[in-house]
This record gives sequence, structure tokens and C-alpha cells, in this order.
Amino acid sequence: MAGFDFQKFYMGDCFDAYKYLGAHPVEGGVVFRTFAPGADRVTLMGEFNGWQEEEMTQRVRAQFYECTVPGARVGQMYKYVIYSKAGRVEHCDPYGFGMELRPAWASIVRDLEEYTFGDDAWMRQRSLNLDDPLNIYEMHLGSWRRKETDPEADVAEGWYRYDEIAGLLIDFLKENHYTHVEFMPLSEHPFDGSWGYQNTGFFAPTARYGTAAQLRYLVDSLHRAGFGAILDFVPAHFARDSYGLLRYDGTPLYELPDSDVSGSEWGTCNFMYSRREVVTFMQSAANYWLAEYHFDGLRMDAVSRLIYWQGEEWRGVNHENIAFLRRMNNGLRCLHPTAMLIAEDSTSYPGCTQPADRGGLGFDYKWDLGWMNDTLDYFMKTSEERSRLPEKLTFSMYYYYNERYLLPLSHDEVVHGKKTIIDKIFGSYEDKFPQLRALYLYMYVHPGKKLNFMGNELAMFREWDETREPDLFLLKYPLHDSFHAYMQTLNGLYASMPALYELDYMPEGFKWLVMNENGSDVYAIRRSGRMSAAVAVFNFSDREQTCRIGGDREETWELVLHTDWQRFSGNTKETAVRCRVSSGRQQMIILPAFSGALYRVV
Repeated sequence: MAGFDFQKFYMGDCFDAYKYLGAHPVEGGVVFRTFAPGADRVTLMGEFNGWQEEEMTQRVRAQFYECTVPGARVGQMYKYVIYSKAGRVEHCDPYGFGMELRPAWASIVRDLEEYTFGDDAWMRQRSLNLDDPLNIYEMHLGSWRRKETDPEADVAEGWYRYDEIAGLLIDFLKENHYTHVEFMPLSEHPFDGSWGYQNTGFFAPTARYGTAAQLRYLVDSLHRAGFGAILDFVPAHFARDSYGLLRYDGTPLYELPDSDVSGSEWGTCNFMYSRREVVTFMQSAANYWLAEYHFDGLRMDAVSRLIYWQGEEWRGVNHENIAFLRRMNNGLRCLHPTAMLIAEDSTSYPGCTQPADRGGLGFDYKWDLGWMNDTLDYFMKTSEERSRLPEKLTFSMYYYYNERYLLPLSHDEVVHGKKTIIDKIFGSYEDKFPQLRALYLYMYVHPGKKLNFMGNELAMFREWDETREPDLFLLKYPLHDSFHAYMQTLNGLYASMPALYELDYMPEGFKWLVMNENGSDVYAIRRSGRMSAAVAVFNFSDREQTCRIGGDREETWELVLHTDWQRFSGNTKETAVRCRVSSGRQQMIILPAFSGALYRVV
């Protein structure tokens, strides 16, 4: 890459260091470059030289090492050998664009120009979806669908390749009316059970599911079919495997020096963002996935661990990390104005979704983990207990307009003994289903964009396991099959009713009409769009109740969804219902136990 700006690299202002560092095909061979300022010498070995060490030449302040290998080809494997005071250590390429399947770990030469995208129309028209529906299906690519395992096959784990799964996924998204898919981390990682959150290859799509070109095909196919693709991105920490970033040049180059804050709670290493070359590394990785793979956004994991030392508020704010987040997000916004930046942040640190150049962190959306915890806690309670806990449902709207929130029911809520969403709900097997339908209607009427993890649409009772696909056999059982049909209907209504998304972040878009009057567990919400409105009423108690709503205008409400309809395994016959609401007169709506109804204002 002629004209690479080393000053920007050292100052942390570079977003495309991967175009210089790493392995790049050139005429007649491949040029390899790595940054190892603490090394005494660096050698290169790979398939192209019989795995014999070949000396790399020092460049630029003796901190960069370079070697051009005539005859080296795309697809060949290689490693760097770092010599330092710490001894001799073999490493993968920090900027490598491909890696072997674990437990092997050699880097692989890839050609970033190999695949040509055909999604120009999508890229031109995409947006941040602030005023549009945003309904995200979160998935673990390796366990969403699995092949029949064959002990003789190359991939006995049953994984689909990136390109193979494209058609299956597109059909699913169409049938279920999602707008986007969010992939749990796809950068290379050694341990399946980390789900991709402990990385060794920050620029390498995991070899579990294929090559870089095949991943590009998957994203391109999604775009051509009208669906967005978001990638889970891990900027807080990295895996400790000796061949990775750990003491890469014999010194703590990427990680914090040995201290009580160098390691994370997951047994990984925390990045040292006081070092500007590390800032360049991570923001180049973020830009790489957006620029080279056309992802429509990054969901950044464990932001709380960046904001506070070790994620603990009492330890204090990590000001270097805050500066890094602002710098990265501001730069990504300039480079990719329509790419979403989403924070998984459990803290109350202010300004998460405020612009970075105005003192905020620069994210577009923040996961509302407070809403998630309060809502699930409410549904764990008995009807009597709920009547005394209205704040579990109402508190979210007291802080809601401080940030741009996204409502998640993610993978984190269906693992590690937490139970699945339906299994958390109080009551018998049969009682859980009507409550689950009411919960989801409440979620989709509440302001904020939506995210659901795979399997939630099946009302699974088994917690998620990365080695098994969701329990699709549940669709043979009426309660599960009808719940799946309910979610398809709800998703479709959400996407087609502007009142449910247009003014998500404007106070005029939401109003409580009824709030647990006399401990009734009955609620009503009005949502407004620019030219439309909707009303939802809920009875979260275990007995039939009447919701009384006072009208302040003349209008007609048309019933578009009832959670107790017979086709969803309820008891209410589906008929056309219109309510004429007038000023000064209460509208009475009878609701069965554990039910909700959605009306379109016409």
C-alpha cells in the first residue's frame, strides 16, 4: 500500500492499517508485514517455503518487519516467528485475513479482491432505521441449522458453510418478517464454547463456516433479498492463546501490563487503549468488517468493561477507553454514515448514544438491559405479586428518552441456568403460553427497536447449546406451533404499522392510557406515528378483567391482533371488531386472563 501514513498509525488516527499490514497478494507473489516493535528479529515460515524460517527485513524505525515471497499464493498457510528477550514464539498474523480451523492456527493468505459485491442498490438506500422498523434476529451461525453429521466428512460437526446457509436463512427471515440478522462473533476463535467472544483472529472470518469470499457471498445475498446484516464485535479483550496477541513481540504490546486489571473475568486479556497503535488495530478491525464485508452495523460487546475498570463502577472510569470509543465511533460514523453502532452496555454512564464530537460515546443504539431485567422479573411473579410491582413495567419510560434504546431478549437470557424466556414465566406449562404471547405484544408496543435470539420464536424450554440446533421438532406440538405462528403475525404487524416504530425516540410517540389502576394488572398504551396511531391493552392478571379507557378524541379502533385468538391456541373467536371512541366517554374492553389486544386507529 503505497503512501501508508505511519504518523496516523502511531497517533491512533488510522482506520485502514489492514491495507498495509498482513499478507497481500502482489504481482508474482505475496508481501507480508507485521508490527513488532519489541522484537529482536522476526522470521516468516509457511507452505511456500517448506515451513523453513525466512528472515524478515526491519522497516520504519525498526518496528515493522516485511518480506516479499515470490511464488507465494492465495490459500497458502503461514506463521510469524518472533524472537525477543522472552525467547522464540510462533504467532499467527494479527492482521491476517484467514486462519486454520482450530486446534490448528496458522494464518492463511486471502485476496480481499476475490469477491465482487452486487448490493449497490442496498448500500445506497440503507439507513440507521431510526424512523423505520428494526427487528433483529440474533443467531449463532454454527448452531442455527446443522447438517446430519458424517464421521467421514471433512466437517463432522455438521456446520453449514457461509454460502450454503444463505438460502435457508433468507427464506426464514422472509417467512418470519425480520428486518435484520445479527451474527454472534464470526472472527476467528479457538474455543467453540466461547461463542466467538474470545478472539485470536480479529480480521479473519472463522474457518468453521468457510472462507472470506463465502462470507461476503452470504452478506451480499442477504442484501439482495432485502435484509440487513449486523456483526457482533468484541473490542474489550482477546484470548490468551500463546500464538495470538498475547505478548506478541515479547512484550505486552496489545494487553495491559501485568497488574490487577490486565486480565478479564473470562480469563482473557484486556486491551491497552492508552497505546495508540492498539487503538489503530481495533478501529481498523471495526472498519474492516464494515468496508470489506458490507456489514450494516456492529454490535459491540461488553462496553461496560471498557467504560469502567474491570466493568466495576466503584473502580472508576477508564478515561483512555472512553477516548478510544469516541475516537473509533466518530471515525466509523464519518466512514460509514449509515452503519449502525450498537452498544451492549449495562451501565448508566451518560451519553452512550450521544454524538462523540459532543461528549457522548457515539453509538446509535444501546441495549436496554434494564427493561429486559425488569420485564422478565415481572413475568416471573404471580398475579398477586405483579399487582404490587407496576414499576417493573413503567420504570423504563422514566429514563427511556435519555438514550436511543433497543429492547433485547438475547442469547445471554437463555443460557447458564437462567432458563429460557418461556420457562422463566410463572405458572404451569399451559399457563406460560398466553403470558408469553402477552409479553411479546408488550415488547413490540414498547418504544425501541427489537432483538430476539434464535429459538425464542419456538417457545423453547431447553436452554441454548452451541452444539445443537434449536428444537424444531417442537412445531409438531400445537402450543409451540401456534406460538410460532403468533410471532410471525406479530413481526409482520410491527413492520407494517408505522405507529409502532416511527417516533420511537420522541415523547409524542408514546402515552400510558391505563397503569395498573387499583392493582388490577391492567395496562393500556397508545403509540403514535407521524400519520397513524395504535392502542394496545393488556391484562397481566390470572382472571378476566375489563379495561376502561377514557377517550379524548373521536376515532375508531380496529382490532388487528388478540393474543387469545383461537388460532394462537387461545379461547377467543376471531371476529372483526371496531370500537368507536368518543371524547368524555370510557371505552370498555373485556380481556381474558393473561392476554393483550392491539388496535389500529383508523
